[in-house]
Amino acid sequence: MDPVLLGEILAGTMFLGVIGMLMLGFPVAFTLAGTSIIFAYLGLYFGVFDMSNLRALAGRYTGYMINEVLVAVPLFIFMGVMLQRSNIAEQLLSTMGRLFGNMRGGLGISVILVGALLAASTGVVGATVVTMGLISLPAMLRAGYDPKLACGTICASGTLGQIIPPSTVLIFMGDMIAGMHSQVQMSMGNFAPKTVSVGDLFAGAFIPGLLLVAIYIGYILFKAITDPESCPATPIPPEEKKGLWKEIITALVPPLLLIASVLGSILGGIATPTEAASVGAVGATLLAALRWRLNFAVLVDVVKRTAVITSMIFIILFGASVFAIVFRQMGGDNLVHEFLAAMPGGAMGAMITVMIIMFILGFILDTFEIIFIVLPITAPTLLVLGIDPVWLGVMIGVNLQTSFLTPPFGFSLFYLRGVAPNSVSTMMIYRGALPFVILQLLAISLLFIFPELVLWLPSVLF
Repeated sequence: MDPVLLGEILAGTMFLGVIGMLMLGFPVAFTLAGTSIIFAYLGLYFGVFDMSNLRALAGRYTGYMINEVLVAVPLFIFMGVMLQRSNIAEQLLSTMGRLFGNMRGGLGISVILVGALLAASTGVVGATVVTMGLISLPAMLRAGYDPKLACGTICASGTLGQIIPPSTVLIFMGDMIAGMHSQVQMSMGNFAPKTVSVGDLFAGAFIPGLLLVAIYIGYILFKAITDPESCPATPIPPEEKKGLWKEIITALVPPLLLIASVLGSILGGIATPTEAASVGAVGATLLAALRWRLNFAVLVDVVKRTAVITSMIFIILFGASVFAIVFRQMGGDNLVHEFLAAMPGGAMGAMITVMIIMFILGFILDTFEIIFIVLPITAPTLLVLGIDPVWLGVMIGVNLQTSFLTPPFGFSLFYLRGVAPNSVSTMMIYRGALPFVILQLLAISLLFIFPELVLWLPSVLF
C-alpha cells in the first residue's frame, strides 16, 4: 500500500480511536497521549512515522510554560474563583433580584445579568453553572417560577462564559489561531501577515456576547407577557426599599468597575491580557478583603481551586500536543484538507462541516478538549480557504456554547442536574433548555449572515 495513504488511514483511525476511548470514560489527557503513542509505534512499524518527531514535545511544553499570553489563564481563573468564594456573586444576585423584583420576569433577568457578569470574571462554564444553580435556582423556585424556565435560564446564562471576554477559552483559541494564521500566511507567500491577537478575539466576541444576553432577556420578557404565571414578580416590602440604592451602589458598582477596567484595558490596547488579568486577580482579592469576606482559609481554598482548574486545562493541552504531532506527521493534515476542500459550498461549506463536527463532539468532550484536538487539525485548512481567523474563533465559541446547552448530552445540563433539588426532574431541565438552544441557533444564524457583528469592533479598535 502507498505509504502516504497508509499514514492518512492510521491518522484517521487514531482520531476515531481517541474519541472512542474518551466515550468509554478514560481520562482525557492520558487518553490523548497514550493512544497517540500507540499509533506512533504502529506508524513506526509500517514505516510512516519517525519517533524522532516526538523530540519536539520538549520545546512545545517549554513554549507553553513561558508563553506570556497563557499566564493570563490562571490569573483570570483566580479572579473568578475569588469572586465566587467570597460570596460576591451571591450578593450580586440578591441585589439585582431586589432591583428588578417589581416586574414580571425580573428575577430571571437578574439571573441572566449576573450570569453575564460571572462569565466576564470566570470564563469557566462548569463553575458558573454550578454557582448559579446553587444560588439562584432555590430563589427562583421560591418565587414561583416555572422550574423549566428557571433551569433553562440558569444553564443558558452559565454558558455565557464560553463567549463573553475575558473567557479562558478565547485566550487559548486566540493564541492558537494567531500561530496558525501566521504559518498559513507565510506558506502562501505573505511574509508580513497581519497579526491576530487574543485582544482581537476578545473584541470580536464582545458584541456577540451582548447579543446573546439581549436575546435571552427578550425571551424572558416574552414569557412575562405571554405566560405571566411562569415568571411572577417578586416585589420587596416597602421597609426594605430604604437602603436599596445604597446596597446597589456597594454591591454592583465595585465588581462592575473591576470587570470594566480589566476588559476595557484589553480592548483599549492599554494592557495585554496578562497584565489586565493581574489587575483583575489583585482587584478581586481587594474586593473580598474590603467586604470582610477574606481570611486565610478562603485564600488557601481559592489558590487550591485555581491550581486544580489550571492543572486540568494544561495537562489536557500537553496530551493534545502528542496527538497533534503524531496526527500531522502521519499525514492527517492532508487528509483533513482534502476532506474539507471537497465539501460543497467552498469555504462556507467547509466551515459548516467543521461546526457540525464540533457541535456533535460537544456532547462527549469538554471545550478545552475540543479546541486542543480539533482546532489544530481543521483551522489551518479553513484559514487557507479564506475564513477570517477572528470570525472563526468567535463562531467556534458560540457553537460549542450551543452544544453545551443541547439535550440530552449538554454539559451545562449535567452540571445543573448535580446541584438541582430532587423536585426538579432531569426532563424539566431538558425542556427548559430547548427554547434557549433555539435562541442560540438564531444567534449563530445572525453571525453567519452578518459577520460584521464579529469583525466590526476589532477593525475599529485595532
